[in-house]
Amino acid sequence: MSTMPSAAVVFDTLFAYEQSAALKSGLDLEVFTAIDEGAQTTAAIAKRCAASERGIRILCDYLTTLALLTKTGSQYQLSPESAAFLSKRSRAYLGTTARFLLLPELRRNFENLTEAVRRGGVPPSGENTVSDENPIWVEFAQSMMPMMVPAAHAIADLLDASSAGPQRVLDIAASHGVFGITIAQRNPRAEIVAVDWKPVLAVAEQNARSANVHDRYRTLAGDAFKVDFGTGFDVALVTNFLHHFDAPTCTSFLKKIHAALKPGGRVVILEFVPNPDRVSPPVPARFALTMLAGTLAGGAYRCVEYR
Repeated sequence: MSTMPSAAVVFDTLFAYEQSAALKSGLDLEVFTAIDEGAQTTAAIAKRCAASERGIRILCDYLTTLALLTKTGSQYQLSPESAAFLSKRSRAYLGTTARFLLLPELRRNFENLTEAVRRGGVPPSGENTVSDENPIWVEFAQSMMPMMVPAAHAIADLLDASSAGPQRVLDIAASHGVFGITIAQRNPRAEIVAVDWKPVLAVAEQNARSANVHDRYRTLAGDAFKVDFGTGFDVALVTNFLHHFDAPTCTSFLKKIHAALKPGGRVVILEFVPNPDRVSPPVPARFALTMLAGTLAGGAYRCVEYR
């Protein structure tokens, strides 16, 4: 006799918006930080978070069902993941990323997903994440740096930055600046030229000052497709950028970068890259849908396409 499949995955997916909303509320109220500080009962957490006991109890019970909290009797504790990434007491705190990832502008893209699927992208006049000087990228620069720190160190390792000697680095779509800044911290003889929109570069400049590398950190404001990079660079960083555009646009842009490099210069590309089957691993495979919903023709490209 055949067994009826479970509909759980259907309803879990339909209710996924509740999960992100609950996590955001937990971050907004600093629930995870409060518990990490020792407030473990509903009353204690509510007092620390300036919220109602009823609201805190219901929210914490929900977060427990997501395995973001654990509950023993009437006391709540952090899961290992929450302790590492959701408490402000942790050096690996990622709570700021919710400000960008749950922006209304990004969520609205998915309200029109059906039409984007029909068209193969958004219309030129529609919501477009790469429209000129889109203000969402200021929020990205302010919010997403913690998520990029491990990748920045991996790139610095890949380039053997600590022993590279004099080095000119072009950081394209620099955003928060952490990729170029990390190289400058590792290599006291590295000079960074960061390219992005002017309001975004203000965030990168502040981060460079905080990292004490501002004397070797120069900015170049404007559209990366139009601004003159100059020449003589040892390294060009192209991080989380190419996925916004179609393959011919990426190809012509990489030719522009090639012209800015010294002979033997290197390009470092950081991207969401799915396997040849396009459906694994899950995160880059799903990222293609984000590009479909918010760009004219962007995508998650495979290694063979980047080559």
